[in-house]
Amino acid sequence: MKHTIFIPAFVLLAALSAVAQQTNHNEKTVAQLQAEMTSGKLTSVALTQFYINRILLLDQKGGVNSVIELNPDALTMAKNADALRAKGTVGPLLGIPILLKDNIGTGDKMQTAAGSLALVGQPATADSTVAAQLRAGGAVILGKTNLSEWANFRSFFSTSGWSGRGGLSHNPYSLDRNACGSSSGSAAAVSANFTAVSIGSETDGSIVCPGNVNSVVGIKPTVGLTSRTGVVPISHTQDTVGPHGRTVADAAAVLNVIVSRTPDSNDPATSGVPLGWQGTPQTRPTLPADYTVFLNANGLQGAVIGTTRQGIDNAAPQVAAAFDAAVAAIQNAGATVVDLDAAGFSFAPADGEFLVLLFDFKLDVEKYFATRVGVPMAGKTLADAIAFDIANAATEMPYFFQEIFEFAEAMDTSGPNPGDNHQPLFGGLTYNQALNIDHNAGVNGIDAALIQFGLDAVVAPTDSPGWTTDLILSDHFIFASSGLAGGPGYPIVQVPSGNALGMPVGISFLGTAFSEPTLIKLASGFEAATHARILPTFVESVTTTNTAGTTLTRSKKMTLTPSKKDNPLLRPHHM
Repeated sequence: MKHTIFIPAFVLLAALSAVAQQTNHNEKTVAQLQAEMTSGKLTSVALTQFYINRILLLDQKGGVNSVIELNPDALTMAKNADALRAKGTVGPLLGIPILLKDNIGTGDKMQTAAGSLALVGQPATADSTVAAQLRAGGAVILGKTNLSEWANFRSFFSTSGWSGRGGLSHNPYSLDRNACGSSSGSAAAVSANFTAVSIGSETDGSIVCPGNVNSVVGIKPTVGLTSRTGVVPISHTQDTVGPHGRTVADAAAVLNVIVSRTPDSNDPATSGVPLGWQGTPQTRPTLPADYTVFLNANGLQGAVIGTTRQGIDNAAPQVAAAFDAAVAAIQNAGATVVDLDAAGFSFAPADGEFLVLLFDFKLDVEKYFATRVGVPMAGKTLADAIAFDIANAATEMPYFFQEIFEFAEAMDTSGPNPGDNHQPLFGGLTYNQALNIDHNAGVNGIDAALIQFGLDAVVAPTDSPGWTTDLILSDHFIFASSGLAGGPGYPIVQVPSGNALGMPVGISFLGTAFSEPTLIKLASGFEAATHARILPTFVESVTTTNTAGTTLTRSKKMTLTPSKKDNPLLRPHHM
């Protein structure tokens, strides 16, 4: 007998209202949210509470797992933002909630751990420079996002989006698929409307790849455009901090706040140029006062764009077709397209990158540990981190180990001139020689292409669509273009370009150092011409169609009761 449950009308209306409130700010831009708060239609408190409710409903209970920690002071920050607005105060991000990757330091009640239990304990003693700038810009720091532990720099067999502290993040378009790394949680959270915007970091691919598989914009700034002070490092040569947003305008609005227009004394890169420009006549330019002025719906009109396929033809034909459609859209929007592959242009490879990253990490992470107190790695070294993982293998290494850590520890960083030490792991190559190789990857890579063909930028497919997550066999990358900019430290703007078999794909606009204004102009023009972002569906698997198989039927003969002779399972066992 079925029981009928009586629900009072006011309870039903309240429940329906609560459900509606989980979507009523979805896809709103920073500008739209600011306008609603200025008009009094919306408060920062209400917006922050909306995101908290949505995170609890769809991220935690729904299985995305992009948020590793909520800020207990978020609503207080929102209340303060509302009070400032009521007094006439304005700010570029006033009252706008933002999530920060778990390697971005915040001097508050939250952890800064890069996903590792080795850094869990007492919170950072001070804000990172980026976090301080966000506070000064009026942003509400909503929480921290999960990431690939140690920014995906621990094992050759790691699974992107997994950390010992945060577990595994999932792709909101298909929960069985990967959100890419290492800024997996930052991109997934923005795409799923768990926040307005977020902050990630990139050494090579960790902003743009998550942006690609989660259908959001990612700006990977020129190395030194944003400060790394207070950020858990991989490499001072290649690390950079940048935003994710659902639109180019949103990402540019965040970039406005976090750029270092004056030098940060704790990060020399903020007063210099990236590796690709070092040793050349190029000098650091005066940075724009406002990056949003470069937004242009007609930004592709009259532009000259070089294209390179970067291995996409090794992927499924649907993936290559999506890139071809994006290139056609660029042409239809008024740009001239130069096929660099067909022209025989070859990008000089950044083959020194891995040596550089290992060498830098060993030294840079020790310097970072010296800034921490009250955590297992406070004042320790990389060797101590390796020992910690071994001692805590059940939680830190249940699926993959730490070969990259061990390689970094094996680097010879001794003596007065460690950059000239010959590294046996690399056949005797030195750190300084590796730097020269990666410098050349800028000079005879992106820079050479821009000059030789008179280009405004280079466009490439960003990455593969999200692959099925596999904690046993690790990640499944097919192609990527971030390496063109990673070694020399150049910028990228990744923008959604379509989908392949229901999963998002994007393209990357790449340029020389400090060319963010040009890249923003071009990417916003592409965005306006295509409106290619697709909304997440939170399905368990996007590939369930045509996988059910046949429908089996029982014949009359199959209904007969088998004898013991016919069915071995009914015979007595041999004793």
